[in-house]
Amino acid sequence: MQQLTIQDPDITKLIGAELNRQRQGLEMIPSENFTSLAVMEALGSVLTNKYSEGYPGKRYYGGNEFIDQIEELCRTRAKKLFGVEHANVQPYSGSPANQAVYFALLEPGDMVLGMALAQGGHLTHGYKLNFSGRFYRSVSYGVEKENERLDYDVVREIAKKEKPKLIVCGATAYPRVIDFAAFRSIADEVGAYLLADISHITGLVLSGDHQSPVPYADIVTTTTHKTLRGPRGAMILVPHSADRLHDRYHQSTKRDLAGLVDAAIIPGLQGGPHNHQTAAIGVSLKEAAEPSFADYGHQIVKNAKALAESLTEAGLTLVTGGTDNHLLLVNLGNTKLSGKVAETLLDEVGITVNKNMIPFDPRKPMDPSGIRLGTPALTTRGFTEDDMRIVGKTIAAMLQCPDDESVKAEARKTIRSLTEAHPLYPEL
Repeated sequence: MQQLTIQDPDITKLIGAELNRQRQGLEMIPSENFTSLAVMEALGSVLTNKYSEGYPGKRYYGGNEFIDQIEELCRTRAKKLFGVEHANVQPYSGSPANQAVYFALLEPGDMVLGMALAQGGHLTHGYKLNFSGRFYRSVSYGVEKENERLDYDVVREIAKKEKPKLIVCGATAYPRVIDFAAFRSIADEVGAYLLADISHITGLVLSGDHQSPVPYADIVTTTTHKTLRGPRGAMILVPHSADRLHDRYHQSTKRDLAGLVDAAIIPGLQGGPHNHQTAAIGVSLKEAAEPSFADYGHQIVKNAKALAESLTEAGLTLVTGGTDNHLLLVNLGNTKLSGKVAETLLDEVGITVNKNMIPFDPRKPMDPSGIRLGTPALTTRGFTEDDMRIVGKTIAAMLQCPDDESVKAEARKTIRSLTEAHPLYPEL
């Protein structure tokens, strides 16, 4: 960062401080990860200088010969990697990607069925204060109180009663496998489109550790960071461009879903794509096609299970009793801590987690009863199951003895040992 150091030493200093924070701490928010240096080099390239409204071969600006080749390469890699007919790589992030799908398939006031935010869903799955709940009529499904898991028969009954035009499946805080085939069956039964938002689990889908939605969903959305380990961005994937269901709303037979999605992005919602972001997504897709990426996905799940086991053995309560994927939720009800307090406490010793609501949480969203943990970033650093068991014991000790300074001191020592054993960006 030679030029940045000269031009703006204040920003340089803060970037350096953040690099040190990432190096010296345990990044355990499940939606966060570490990109490769190659991805960051693409993000910091001259591609940020170019406007490219439109699509390859159909731009509103001149001078896009090489931008076209980059975007087409990125789209081709996405289609091959996921086995889909069409890919749009222009969404700025996950929420705009979901908004584009709504824009493409729905009219204002149409009914949407998605997972409740307080029980593991996302803001864009129908939350009342989000666009998805303000411009569309939204109803929610959730987990069962007894086992904190999805009951697909209950989801089916809600769908039959409400008759949504779009069903959204996917989650941000659900530690179990989602049955996309079951959601397809429900969608077919009520004549609804099925949107699978796999932003959290994309890497696990590619590694074979989670069922793929591609054979079942009409449209798939995903962010490109999280378990995919790319830059911040998003993609919209269309497994089959021709609409697979009879449109009971417009009484038409077939519609080109790919065309609807592309038109929703531009001119519907966005202007010029972020070309440096597109290139970086392309780099991450190439990385995800390597055999080593499957090993990485397998290790994410192994690490999450080892972490869950260590926390349980230490006496902490986990939502659903464990995990099948990359994340887990700790119910702090049997401790003296709220999620907000626990997040701050762990941050003191260099463990970064996020406060999170648990199903049927009696507390408020900004100070809930749980914390959310994940293993993608630590797996990228090379952490193994043995490391995660140490991490789990350290977290449990902190939560169970929050006022014990000796416990904090031991935690800092342990974290320093782990991070030194698994250095982050040693080239920088």
